[in-house]
Order: sequence, then C-alpha cells, then structure tokens
Amino acid sequence: MDGNVAERPGGVAEARPAAPEYVDGPIRAFAIATVFWGVVGFLVGVVAASQLAWPQLNLGLEWTSFGRIRPLHTSAVIFAFGGCALFCTTLYVVQRTCRARLFGGEPMGWFLFWGYQLFILLAASGYVLGYTQGREYAEPEWYTDLWLTLVWVIYLVAFVGTVIRREEPHIYVANWFFLAFIITVAMLHLGNNIALPIDLLHAKSYSVPSGVQDAMIQWWYGHNAVGFFLTAGFLGIMYYFIPKQADRPIYSYRLSIVHFWSLVFLYIWAGPHHLHYTALPDWASTLGMVFSIMLWMPSWGGAINGLMTLSGAWDKLRTDPALRFSVAAVGFYAMATFEGPVMSIRAVNSLSHYTDWTIGHVHSGALGWNGFITFGALYWLIPVLWQRRAMWSTRLISWHFWLATLGIVLYITAMWVAGIMQGLMWRAYDANGFLQYSFVEGVAAMHPYYVIRLLGGLLYLGGALLMAFNVWRTIAAAPQPAAAMPAPAAAVAAE
Repeated sequence: MDGNVAERPGGVAEARPAAPEYVDGPIRAFAIATVFWGVVGFLVGVVAASQLAWPQLNLGLEWTSFGRIRPLHTSAVIFAFGGCALFCTTLYVVQRTCRARLFGGEPMGWFLFWGYQLFILLAASGYVLGYTQGREYAEPEWYTDLWLTLVWVIYLVAFVGTVIRREEPHIYVANWFFLAFIITVAMLHLGNNIALPIDLLHAKSYSVPSGVQDAMIQWWYGHNAVGFFLTAGFLGIMYYFIPKQADRPIYSYRLSIVHFWSLVFLYIWAGPHHLHYTALPDWASTLGMVFSIMLWMPSWGGAINGLMTLSGAWDKLRTDPALRFSVAAVGFYAMATFEGPVMSIRAVNSLSHYTDWTIGHVHSGALGWNGFITFGALYWLIPVLWQRRAMWSTRLISWHFWLATLGIVLYITAMWVAGIMQGLMWRAYDANGFLQYSFVEGVAAMHPYYVIRLLGGLLYLGGALLMAFNVWRTIAAAPQPAAAMPAPAAAVAAE
C-alpha cells in the first residue's frame, strides 16, 4: 500500500496527507522491556515449578518460599511481560491507524514507560517482602495500586487523546479492543481494590467488602482481568498484526465488529462461575456459567476471522516463522476459549476445581495465546522500529517456535492428566464409604507430572532466551536507509 493512499472499509482507496512524525522512542523501550520481563517471568515460573517438584528448593527462606515466588511469577508474566507488550502495541497501532502523533508527545510516552516500570518494581518487591493483599491477580498493596491508578489514567488520556485528534475518520477495530481493555481494566482495578490501609509501616490494608461479597467482587475482577487484559487487549494485537504479517486485509471487517460487541457484553458476566459450590447463591454462579458458554460464539468467531485472514496467503507460513507464531496463537485462543466454558459447567467444575487441570487451562491460554501473539507481533515490529530489513536470524525464530510449542504441549498435557487424576482421587471412596486416598497420596502421585511440567517450562524459557539474543543482534545491526525497507501493508483492513 502506498504511503499516501488510505484504504477505506469496502476497499475504496483515497489520497491522504503524509504521515506525521510518530512518537516511537517509548515504544522501542516497551519492546525491549517486553522481551526482558518475559525472560524474567518465565525464569521465575521455572523456579516455582521446580519448587513444586522438589519442595526443598524453597531454600528455607521466607523470601524464596513458593507463596511469594508464585505471585511474583504470575504478575511478572501477566503485568510485566503482557502489560509492556500491550503498551508497546497500543501506542504503536493507535498512532498508525489514526495517522496522528501520540497525544502528549514524547513526555507522555516516557512517563508511561517509566511509570509502568516503577509499578512493576513496586509490585515485585512487595511480593518478595511479604506485602500483599493475597488476591488473585490483584496482590499489590494499596501504595502500588494508587501509583498504578495514576499511570493508567494517563494511559487512557494518551490513547483517547490520540483517537480524538486522528486524521482518519474511521476508527479501526483494533483500537476498539484496545479502548475496551483500557477502560474496563481501570474499572476492575478501582472496584476490586477498595481497601483501608491499617498499618502504614507494614503497608497492610484490608478490603472494604467482606465475606461472599468480597469473593464475588474478586472473581468479577479476576475473570475479567483475563477477559479484558489477556483477551480483549491481545485481540487488538491480532487484528492489526496478522493482516500486517500476511499482507492481507482482515477476512471480515463486519465479523470483527460483531466479535467486539458480543465479547465485551458477554465477558463481564462470566466471573461467578469460579464460585460454584460456595456460599454464593446458585443463581449467581449459574448466570456466570451460562454467559461463559455463550462466549463460545464470539470467541470462535474472532478466531475464525483471524485464521481466515490468511486466505490466499497460507504459503507464507512456510517462509515466515513470525507469522507461524501468530497463527498458532489464534489456534491456542480457540482451544482455551473452548475449554474454559466447558470447565465452567457445574458438573465438570466439581471435578476440575482446585486441581492442576485449571493450571493447564490457564497456561494453554497464557503461553499459547498471549505469549505466541506477542512473539509474532514483536518479530514483525522490532525490525520496523529499528529500521532493519528483517530480524537478524530467521532460523532462530523457527527454533524459538518449535521449542516453545513443544514446551507448551508437555506443560499442558501433564497438567491435564495430573488434574483429572487429582479430581478422581479426591472423590474416590472405598466399600466402607471412606476416602480411598489420603491427600498426601494425591500429592505423591503428582510428582512425575510436575517434573514434566518443569521440562516444558525450561523449553519455553529456552525459546525466550533465543528471542532475546535475536532481538539484541537485530538492534545492534546497522540500520538500513528508508528506501531499503519493505513497503508497509495496508494499515486499515477492509472486508
């Protein structure tokens, strides 16, 4: 697509003014931070997995205990690796698709970068020192939450301000997903972190809601953190970068709009399915189950839209391993969004809840969907940001893909088998009506599967280290002049 021609929905091209000077410095910094925090998060995950296989690796120190390492891992992967990936891609995409310089310019971009890095460090230090709320995906204490609130408000202002001053009349669908992610995460963060600080010296606070109301709010937050931080935001990445990598318009622009509105309406109701067989009223958990099952439709519609974008370009998978990452990510997205609704069904949940089946489900989405779509986007984006013809080594990208894929397969299959075994052992009774297995026997039976999970994590970490080396060599290479760069694909996809 010529740089001075815009493609409108429906395929009608029209002349447009030259692109403005975009703010890319903070985006480059976020790209590097994404790779760095990815390696850190995967490494801490390997440490946590090794502690489950061999508990003596806790080292007998409070700072290295599993209870502190585990939230360090989840936050490093979700909020450090995933969060930096979302900042990087949203700030890049909104400028290009709106043909507008980032609102607030370089100062705004650098504040977002350093402000978010400070949030990551505050959260991580709190976990290691034992300052935590103990709430899933919301462990940071009040002082960290307050700082993140400020950074997130500035993020929203920068994004919306850029959209408002856009030169393109049309708002591309990726920006709708990004905007839904930013606004909803802000709402979730504020609603779930209403707390009273009671010990400023030890940074301790207690949630204002209590009991079942507190549990309900927590899983309204927890599931929608998955729904909007890890799903809607990364769908925005899919809708921009897969068309870019395939050099094809999105398969159906109309389907992408249906996907957006149905997803954001249905997802927000699904949280109560985490609270089957608790003090939460049955009608509330059933409501969550019903909306979870209905999520099949928009989720698979979006996955089909992403995959069908390769119509006429499937041959690129042979030569472009970065595109291979993105396409495999959509496959993992479809699989995880099928498995999740199945596990929300009350009868299935009675077997799966509290077991490692849930761990396998979460990681099939996190490693396969979030990780792979991020890797694919970065492999396309880094040469563009640093004006390189391509990544330093295509072969290393292929090695990364196969190492990571094998790691995911080992990880999730081990957890599926272990989880179902756990659930069956916990509900097995002998002829006299007593439990057939003690809890310790169940733990001992998990050991070989925990070792297999550790091996899968090591392979995934190994792939990330190859990526870090490849990124370093790409950035260190001499830049090519603009004329040597490949022509960009259409920024706005059409049905």
